Amino acid sequence: MNILKNISLLLLLAMSFLACTNKSDITPDFDQTKLVPFSVEFDNIVGDRILSINNTATPYVNSKGEAFSISQLQYFISNIKLTSTNGKIYTVNADSSYFLIKGADKSTRFAKINVPEGDYSQLTFTLGVDSLRSTMDISKRTGPLDPAGGMSEGMYWGWNSGYIFFKLEGTSAVISNDTNGDPTGNKKFRYHIGGFGGYSTPTINNIKLIDIDLTKAGIARVRKDRKSNVHLFVDVMKFFDGNNAFSIAEHPTVMFSEYSVSIAKNLTEMFKHDHTEN
Repeated sequence: MNILKNISLLLLLAMSFLACTNKSDITPDFDQTKLVPFSVEFDNIVGDRILSINNTATPYVNSKGEAFSISQLQYFISNIKLTSTNGKIYTVNADSSYFLIKGADKSTRFAKINVPEGDYSQLTFTLGVDSLRSTMDISKRTGPLDPAGGMSEGMYWGWNSGYIFFKLEGTSAVISNDTNGDPTGNKKFRYHIGGFGGYSTPTINNIKLIDIDLTKAGIARVRKDRKSNVHLFVDVMKFFDGNNAFSIAEHPTVMFSEYSVSIAKNLTEMFKHDHTEN
């Protein structure tokens, strides 16, 4: 009998939580009937160079002096919010706020959403997939979040039932051929960063909140008669050379491990506001 009571209580709490979430998505300070197009552009670079996939002729070089080339770059952007110049926060409808940015496909670099007209001074989004969406029924995880639909592009750990938030792969001559490097001899590095904190028991949490101040390089003036686009540079070199800089040779493969928590902190340093087109 106690078990049934506990189950009922858990269901009630879950329904209450979802109800609160739905209410917050409404953002009553804004007119939901007059939404206009708005976009965020994620322009991938590596240091002072434009990202080039499989460019082995002129490799990149990190702060450790390690030359490398990139074969794959993909990451999830989600839960976009905008703060107006008068301090009000608009939360984009959660069902329309998940995007998979692919370095090899420039058509995916835009996160296109609809927001109310207004002047916005801050952009906030999540790098990764939040715990609530990660644990929803598969019917609520469509488009780029569909693990079986092909659109997720290998960004889901079937063995771990979780999304890979950030995936970076490539090659570097500094990688050894032994078990500490790449035993295949292909000199390949793999960084698959994920972990939403755990479903029933605590695990690593690499979800990152990104705050972009738009006041220095141009606020977003969203109007129905113009297209507003916030242009961000995403510097992949910061993943290697951020505050927790690391060596490719020493850590050629990092996936679901405690060390991923350390280097995942570098992810927040990759995003820089370049300008806003209004």
